[in-house]
Amino acid sequence: MNKRNKIIYWIVTIFLSTGMLAGGIQQTFQIGGYNEIATRLGYPLYLLTILGIWKILGIIIILIPKFPLIKEWAYAGFFFAMSGAAISHLAVGQPFTEAVPSLILLITTMLSWYFRPADRKLSLLNK
Repeated sequence: MNKRNKIIYWIVTIFLSTGMLAGGIQQTFQIGGYNEIATRLGYPLYLLTILGIWKILGIIIILIPKFPLIKEWAYAGFFFAMSGAAISHLAVGQPFTEAVPSLILLITTMLSWYFRPADRKLSLLNK
């Protein structure tokens, strides 16, 4: 991996980690306006706690070395959560601007996954 790609990886991964960790903590403890958001989208409030804990665990997995298979699952979970959030906002007729934070984290998830170092990838994908 060249130096440019490593820098890109760490910048987007730190941004992703910060966003997911902040959202995960707020969702786990149902603070920061997430109750209102979930209610407007028609989701039960207990879903926030589940998503929040998964986000926190996902960030831990992505940041620690090794465990490439679990990293793939964490990235997939972030992809599904953020794409689902964006689609949910649009599906209930909210303005596009409501989906923008989810879309930013979705793009950041894809960039972090794409630029991850070889030692953070499944060996089958490296062949």
